[in-house]
Order: sequence, then structure tokens, then C-alpha cells
Amino acid sequence: MTASSVEQLRKEGNELFKCGDYEGALTAYTQALGLGATPQDQAILHRNRAACHLKLEDYNKAETEASKAIEKDGGDVKALYRRSQALEKLGRLDQAVLDLQRCVSLEPKNRVFQEALRNIGGQIQEKVRYMSSTDAKVEQMFQILLDPEEKGTEKKQKASQNLVVLAREDAGAEKIFRSNGVQLLQRLLDTGETDLMLAALRTLVGICSEHQSRTVATLSVLGTRRVVSILGVENQAVSLAACHLLQVMSDALKEGIKKGFRGKEGAIIVGLKKILEVGGSVQDPPGELTVTANSRMSASILLSKLFDDLKCDAERENFHRLCENYIKSWFEGHGLAGKLRAIQTVSCLLQGPCDAGNRALELSGVMESVIALCASEQEEEQLVAVEALIHAAGKAKRASFITANGVSLLKDLYKRSEKDSIRIRALVGLCKLGSAGGTDFSMKQFAEGSTLKLAKQCRKWLCNDQIDAGTRRWAVEGLAYLTFDADVKEEFVEDESALKALFQLSRSEDRSVLFAVASALVNCTNSYDYEEPDPKMVELAKYAKQHVPEQHPKDKPSFVRARVKKLLAAGVVSAMTCMVKTESPVLTNSCRELLSRVFLALVEEVEDRGTVVAQGGGKSLIPLALEGTDVGQTKAAQALAKLTITSNPEMTFPGERIYEVVRPLVSLLHLNCSGLQNFEALMALTNLAGISERLRQKILKEKAVPMIEGYMFEEHEMIRRAATECMCNLAMSKEVQDLFEAQGNDRLKLLVLYSGEDDELLRRAAAGGLAMLTSMRPSLCSRIPQVTTHWLEILQALLLSPSQELQHRGAVVVLNMVEASRETASTLMESEVLEILSVLAKGEESPVTRAAAACLGKAVEYRLIQPNRDGE
Repeated sequence: MTASSVEQLRKEGNELFKCGDYEGALTAYTQALGLGATPQDQAILHRNRAACHLKLEDYNKAETEASKAIEKDGGDVKALYRRSQALEKLGRLDQAVLDLQRCVSLEPKNRVFQEALRNIGGQIQEKVRYMSSTDAKVEQMFQILLDPEEKGTEKKQKASQNLVVLAREDAGAEKIFRSNGVQLLQRLLDTGETDLMLAALRTLVGICSEHQSRTVATLSVLGTRRVVSILGVENQAVSLAACHLLQVMSDALKEGIKKGFRGKEGAIIVGLKKILEVGGSVQDPPGELTVTANSRMSASILLSKLFDDLKCDAERENFHRLCENYIKSWFEGHGLAGKLRAIQTVSCLLQGPCDAGNRALELSGVMESVIALCASEQEEEQLVAVEALIHAAGKAKRASFITANGVSLLKDLYKRSEKDSIRIRALVGLCKLGSAGGTDFSMKQFAEGSTLKLAKQCRKWLCNDQIDAGTRRWAVEGLAYLTFDADVKEEFVEDESALKALFQLSRSEDRSVLFAVASALVNCTNSYDYEEPDPKMVELAKYAKQHVPEQHPKDKPSFVRARVKKLLAAGVVSAMTCMVKTESPVLTNSCRELLSRVFLALVEEVEDRGTVVAQGGGKSLIPLALEGTDVGQTKAAQALAKLTITSNPEMTFPGERIYEVVRPLVSLLHLNCSGLQNFEALMALTNLAGISERLRQKILKEKAVPMIEGYMFEEHEMIRRAATECMCNLAMSKEVQDLFEAQGNDRLKLLVLYSGEDDELLRRAAAGGLAMLTSMRPSLCSRIPQVTTHWLEILQALLLSPSQELQHRGAVVVLNMVEASRETASTLMESEVLEILSVLAKGEESPVTRAAAACLGKAVEYRLIQPNRDGE
């Protein structure tokens, strides 16, 4: 009974596998294994499970299952072949070739095994050639870089660039690593030369990226403290590169945890304290690290990254405890200097993992010390306290406390301080508190006109290029909050010098300004999420005396469109393109989302899209659509769709970039996207599918066909039509033609029925697809009469249509059917189609008359009809 159950489940699994249900097949094989199968059956079931995992592209599991089958039966040639396929995909070519050699020895005449062995042999030879040539390259590069006589030469610069490029490929990174690369890169870091340090850090990024064992080895050579210490160097580019390296290392160690690899916990505990040291530094004690504002910003980003990577409440609680203990250790028992360091650390946390920052604010005495130090006569103490107050003011839990205790203090600092560095920070604090109502016009925090006065002062500081970029950044921070007010937006976009200064600042070395710039642009373009309230619900809320948010009159669509035009004229696209290109860790996923929102607002109007494309917006949208938050990627993908619909995609995305557009567009077909996003994606994909076979293959590879087919049944006529048009363009590919030709599906029936719909554009798309498919696959012609009893009526309607395009499509379908078989032709000639074709053939010379005449000529050839006396 057990044996028959095992056999039954195995057969069931085989049937599911044939149907493409690999998950279902896996389940059946697993159940069979649990029924006490014989060793021989176990071998078969394990190798079948390996086949399923290969189809599901889980090559680690495929190798494991095939190995289990081989353990049961060492001569199982199928299991050996499947393991070789998995090993090849995993890049372990040397092991894969051993399995293939064993396959060939067991079945010497098997051509599949022979061909696979030849292919993998070629791959191994290519890899050996590459690695041997890379050996020499790596040695030569390090010789040039470490040669003191080559200092500052073009040769040295080229060698450093080549090293970075080589490290981006896994094989190159591995070769550098195995060539004593980390120790040599450490020597480059020790030189203190900016170019060499940057090259070393960027090469280390390639070595550590997605590779936990190399990351651990790198940390053991360099040491966590050494890597963190580079955050404090004066050169901003080097500091940011070190921050990026730490992020990559954190990601690699996180992936290792998922695979059972240990080592991250220790790295976090050691690294966390070092990063808090950088983030909490107020001044540089003798013999300690040099710490800059950029270093502290990098520390905030790293802390946020570490916090986001934590998997459970226990780990997050441990993170909070470590941060709080560190802050307490400085706040208690180290006098004023310790309090300043503790407050600076709280500021760092509020800019990064704000949950940890909020908890730190709750520690006894911290908030009170912040308020007290704002009144200090020492500029440095005031700076630390005011910045902490600003960061705390953005957190809802503390806003009421600060409004009650800090507004008058900030106003006093703004009016009375003689130092611009203090005044501008106090101003930002006021801006932050004044914008607490967000876009709600009815929630005004300050008196009428106050926000406009604050904004005017911010613009004045922003335009003053005599002030250092770090201080001007605070002016942008202030505008990022004040531009929630539509009056401020209107004045800001009218101020050409302020916009110019904003865009110049976004290109400066101080990349920490990026988020504030992006926030201000989101506000000016109203590209934040806003839903028009239901009028009935508004009336109900008013009746219940509840607060109803109000939109500012100047936030209506006409005002927003005008602001977009002014930003485009001022060069906003060029500025944003530079922002997207930056390698700085400050370009966080949240910042990318803001930029995606602005881009989507900029391409809303068709007439503006040419400007966006001309200034490089199309190229910038691709990375935004491939990386970042889900919302950001979706917004960027929708902007790409709009550009692809209305412009020539080959001009908008030149070269290989056009192929990168496909994946974001396909992502908009998912059900969690809106109907508009689905429609625009289908339209864009239709354009791409009509360009080349390579693009059609890319669309197929992204598994878009099933989703497009689903939308062909959509109730909304525009989505249904767009899906049909897209499918008809894809039908130029052999794989899609195979789907229509396969038995047991209704794809052909749907096209025939849509060719008879009332919607002319839908008819045109469906009839075009039908004409093309019947030309490419004559076997489909004989199936048309079988799919619906209305087929003849539909063809006649096409031939009699007042639209020449529909007539031509109908005539081509009829011609294809007549040419495909005499039997089908006979059926057509016995109907009214003969009379219609006779009339069409006598019309003025056109594609329709030629197709009609060809149909009649073929019918004469079949002797189904005879020409009249005039030879017609």
C-alpha cells in the first residue's frame, strides 16, 4: 500500500512538472519521500526535486537534492547531470566538469552530455585565460600605485581607475583579493593621498560587495576602528567613500546571517561604539580623529542602516540599550564637555534611526540641558544645543514641549544673536515649528505673513555666496519646511537667483544638502501624496465639529503647472541629474524617492517631456526605477512610461539603456499598481515591442506576457485595448506565436471576438494581430472557424468597415485563410465574402484592392470560381 502511494505521488509530481507547476511537483515528491520509499525510489525522488529547483532557479537546493540522489545511487546519470547544471550556475565550473565527465563515461554516446562538456570546457579555458591575464594586470597596477616616483602622474591615475573597474566584476575582485590585495590596499590608505585613498576604498567596496567571507577577511586585516576612523578625515569624498564601504560591509554580513554565517553581531557591537564616537564628536581632542560635519552625517546614515538591518525586537532593544548607555556614560560624570558630546550624539541619532533618538531625548535631563545650553554665551555650545533642538522639533512626541519652551527662545536667538551661524539655525528651528501643519492651510502655527518673512530671510542667506556652504545648507533646510506653504512656493519659484543658488548648492561638495533640496522641490511641485477628500465625508466631519484639512488656494493644479514650468526653465532637470549621479551615501533611498516624485511631476504634461529628455532626465530615471523604496521605484517607473509613450524611445534611452527600461515598466503591470500605471506601462511596452526582436525578447524574459494577457480581459476599455495592442506587437516573436498555436487555449478566440467589438481602436489592434499571426502561422487559419460561430460575420464586418485600416486588416486575414487551405477558401467563397471581395477588388488602387484581388485569384486557382468574360 505504501509502495503504491509512493508511485502514485511520484506520477502526480511528474504530471505537475510537465504542466509547469514546479512548486506543486516539489510538494508531491516531498510527500512521497515521507512515506518510507525504497532507496531506489528515494534516489529518483531526490533527482526529481533537483529538476524542480533547477526550474525555480534555486541552484543551491538543486545541488543538495542531486547530491542526495547520488548518495543513494552513484550511477544515477540524471542526478549527476542535474548537479552539474546547478554547479555551473553557481560558478563552480571545476566541480561541474567532474560530474559531466562521469556522465560521459557512463553514457559515451549521449550527445547532450558531450555538448555540455564541450561548453563547460570552453568556459573554463576562458576563465583561465582571463585570470592569467588579470594576474599580470593586478600586479602591474599595484606596482604603479605604490611607486613613489609615479606620484601624481596620469599613469598612476589610470591604474587606480582600472583597479576600481576590475573590482566591480566578481572574478576581478576575487583575483585582487587573492593577490594579497587587502594588504596592498591598506598601504594605499596609509599614503594619505586623496586619489589613492579613494581608489583603495572603492576597490574594497568591490571586494566586499555581496561576499561575506571576503568582508570578514578584510575587516580582520584593516580592523573596524581603522575603517570607521576614515570617516573623520577632512576630505569629504574620502569620508563618504568610507561610509559607502561600511554600508557594503554591513550588507554583506547581513546576507551572511541569512545563510547561517556568523560574525555580524560582534561587528555591530564594535562598530556601533566607533560610529557613535564619530557622530557625537563636538571638537577634535589632541591625538584623536578629525571629525567634520560630513563625517557626522555619514555616521547618522550608517546608524540608520545598522538599525534597519536588525531582524527582531530583541536586537532593536539591544541597539537602543547600547546607544542609551553610551549617551549616559558621557552625560553623567564628564561635566559640560560630556553633556555636549551626549547631546551631539542624540542629534546624530535623530538624523539617523530617529526611534533611538526619540528614546534618548526621554533620558533624564537631556531635553532640559538642550534648552539651557541654547542660552549659553559660547558659540560652540549654542550650536550643539540649537541643532539638537531643531532635530528634536521634527519629532511629534517632542513638538508640543518645544513649542511651549523653545519658540520664544529660538525667536530671541534669531533676533539678538550677532553670529549668523546661530541665527540661521534658530531660523530653521522656527521654520520647522511653523510648518507643523504641513499642507493643511487651516493649521497656521504663526501669525499671517510670518512664514513669508522667514522664507525671505532663508532665500537671502541661500543667495549669499560669501557664507560657507555648510551654513547655507541650513537655509535650504528652512525652505524645505516653509515650502509646505503655497505662498512661500509661489515666491520661491519667482526668485531666479534663489533657484540658481539652490541648484548650485546641490552640485557642491557638501552632499548633505541633497535631502533638503529634494524636499523643497517635492513641495514646490506638490508631488507628495495627496488625496482629494470625499465631499460627503467633509460635510459629515464638519457636522461632527471635527477638523477638516484645507488645501491652499494656490495649490490648485493650474498653480502647480505654472510652478513646474518655472522650475524647468530654471534648469531643475540638470540639477537633479547631477544629484542622481552622486556616489554619496547621503543619496539614501528616501532621497531617491523624493527625486522620483519630482521627476514624475515634471513629466506630467506632454509638452514638458521633451525638455526633461533633452536635459538628461530619461537617463537619470533608470537608476531611480531600479533602486530605492518601493514607492520611489514605482514613481520613477511611471515617469519612464510617460516618456516612452510620447517620445522616440531610441532617442530618449540611447544604446543599451533602452533595455534597462523594460524591467521598471513590467513592474507597473503588477496588481498593486493603479489602473493608470497599468495603462501607461502597457502603452510604453507596446512602443518598445514594435522596435526590435531583442527588445521583445527582453520583455518576454521579464515574464510580462501572462500579465499582459490578464489585462486583455480588463473591464476598463482603455486598459483592455492597450494590452491587446501590446500583445499584437509581441506576437512578432516566435515564442508568442507558439502560445497562440498551442492546443487548448482561447488566445485566438479572444482576438477574433475583439475584431468584432464596437471600440474601433480595439478592433484595429485585434485585427492587426490576427492578420500578422495568420501570415506567420498558416495553421491558425483553419482554426478561426472553430473558435466562434460568429467568425464569418466578424470578417464580413471588417471588410465592409468605413475605415480603410480595418478593411485592409480584414482583407489580409481573408487572404491568409484562402491561401492556407482550399477547404477554408471554399467556405469563404460560398458566403457573402465573395461578393464583398468582388466589389473591393474593383476599387481604386490600394492595399485593400490588391489583397481582395489576390483572394479572388487564389479562388480561381482552386477552381472555386471562374473569371467572367472580361477576365475579371
